Amino acid sequence: MFLPQVLVAAASLIASVSAHATFQEMWINGMDVGNACARLPASNSPGMSNVILVTSVASNDLACNIIGSQAANKCPLMPGDSVTVEMHQQPNDRTCANEAIGGDHFGPVTIYMAKVDNSLTAVGSDASWFKVSELGLVSSAPDYWGSEVLNDNCGHYTFTIPKDIAPGDYLIRAEVIALHVASSPGGAQFYPACFQATVGGSGTAKPSGVKIPGAYSSNDPGILINIYTQLNSYVIPGPTPYNSASPAVAATPYPTAATWNTASQPKTVPTALPSNLPGAGNSGSSGSASTSVAITTAPGSTAPTTVASSTVAPTAAPTSGSSGAAAAQWAQCGGIGWTGATQCVSPFKCSVINPYYSQCI
Repeated sequence: MFLPQVLVAAASLIASVSAHATFQEMWINGMDVGNACARLPASNSPGMSNVILVTSVASNDLACNIIGSQAANKCPLMPGDSVTVEMHQQPNDRTCANEAIGGDHFGPVTIYMAKVDNSLTAVGSDASWFKVSELGLVSSAPDYWGSEVLNDNCGHYTFTIPKDIAPGDYLIRAEVIALHVASSPGGAQFYPACFQATVGGSGTAKPSGVKIPGAYSSNDPGILINIYTQLNSYVIPGPTPYNSASPAVAATPYPTAATWNTASQPKTVPTALPSNLPGAGNSGSSGSASTSVAITTAPGSTAPTTVASSTVAPTAAPTSGSSGAAAAQWAQCGGIGWTGATQCVSPFKCSVINPYYSQCI
């Protein structure tokens, strides 16, 4: 990726007129939920007033971008779930033939979460964000970036929901920071998008957060930078990820082979939650079995390579009048093997999240 200094201006000019990409889809434990929980940016057309790249670190659009369409769903998640976000250059185009973000838009990939009262109505710029995953400069021989790893994997980036976070509604923020013209203030380009979620479980952690905008400065060493010189290190903007280490910069060439199973990449985009997704629709509450998805990963990888499904017996949703003291909001109230309270304090209802866990929501 290294370019002689004399080619920097030419490379920047070429890069600035291409590659307007958006995070559009999500996968939960290897199950494709498409854009059923996405807040899709308004436009990816250069020259429009609502383009999806953001260049000001002080703009409220830095949180969740300018939202063009917003899903009516919250994706049901559990602590420890594997979540994959998916980026492409054109809306609803999931082909792997094109780079997820082209035009030599090199830079880091970051994932944030924010606990909110209601993920359907929460305003991203008002939220308190904590980072859960990041991928910056992954190799210095030659320099290789998280955005290039994203391209290797057909736009997919996988992270884990922290295992100890408190239940409730969350916004999930995915972002690429493109540094191809970042050698002068205001040159870095930010490509954020948000997804709506509800997290179950019985965790208690409420990580401290930062405001977006507010977390970045235009003079941060990871934002004001000339990437066309040899870099042996890179400081990823924003806070340190919560309970997740940033990969060290390798001194050997980074492998470019995909770790995501690109051969089975779907062409269509689901707009509704799959009926067999735990916590969605009547999953786990009917007499039929529900499907759980197990993921295997390549050694040293965080992206799924193969997906295998298995069938588990569902459990009936608890009904009012069951024995046991009423459970509080967000508390467990049912599931296979559960022996505690099976009804909730008013006005909350016991909702099936998956066959093993029901929650007062």
